[in-house]
Amino acid sequence: MASKRQKTIITCAVTGAIHTPTMSDALPYTFDDIAQQAVEAAEAGASILHLHARNNETGAPSVDPEDFKPFLGRIKQATDAVVNISTGGSLTLSIQDRIKPAATFSAEMCSMNMGSMNFSFHPLAKRYDTWKFDWEKDYVANSDGNIFRNTFRDIEEAATTLAPHGIKFEHECYDVGHLYNLKFCMDIGLFKAPIFIQFVMGILGGIGADIDNLLFMKQTADKLFGDDYRWSILAAGAAQIPMATTASQMGGNVRVGLEDSLFISRGKLAESNAQQVKKIRRIVEELGCEVATPNEAREILDLKGGDKTAF
Repeated sequence: MASKRQKTIITCAVTGAIHTPTMSDALPYTFDDIAQQAVEAAEAGASILHLHARNNETGAPSVDPEDFKPFLGRIKQATDAVVNISTGGSLTLSIQDRIKPAATFSAEMCSMNMGSMNFSFHPLAKRYDTWKFDWEKDYVANSDGNIFRNTFRDIEEAATTLAPHGIKFEHECYDVGHLYNLKFCMDIGLFKAPIFIQFVMGILGGIGADIDNLLFMKQTADKLFGDDYRWSILAAGAAQIPMATTASQMGGNVRVGLEDSLFISRGKLAESNAQQVKKIRRIVEELGCEVATPNEAREILDLKGGDKTAF
């Protein structure tokens, strides 16, 4: 008898740290807008909300726990969604600064990049002549000089600091080598199965977003982790919905959100995060998959539960 197909978890990455307010009026950056769009995304079918913080006045990326506090409580009050706090909120700060929000609020999940890389979005700077805030242009244009640092020591420091909190990591793997880094970290006892891998595709500096690459990443993960992992895909820009659709048919989970793409279809800006969630949910369901509720996602990923967070 065929085994019952596992339900598809939809993650929504609400604001991120790449896109800036000039790029889309829909991108939430105030505390109110992040809270509202996160709640609406959960109502649309996202069982995990991946959250970054922004400065409430300028929209600049922030890792200050005080900039998370105003929206975390509101999201928890209004939804049952799993909150996943980023540890990649700045390309220039130390790992201790980047993990402070996850540690402060003892989230159920947090992201964890599995390798250092050239992480750049500088080509976006050429698309805009005027900017809403004076920090934006240099922030985007100078990203070609960034190394997104995630050394083995950084990863171990994050893992050991956050271990007492029982946080499940979303292991973000931007290339095949990151899967081998993760295997090494599991072998030395830093992470426990079942692990949750996010294949990140289409970021400049990482692996390209195409089906051959997805198959290779999946085959490599199967070889390294066997039954000890669950997986999802996020694809940047125009590849977001096509790659998510493909992954859902391969038994994977999916991530959408304005962090990863500002568009709902080619050339048309999305009106909200919820609009992207509704679109991928409709596609996934029409293709015969069921979408996981927050509590089903907790069960699939072996999470500690929303009652054990500190917000």
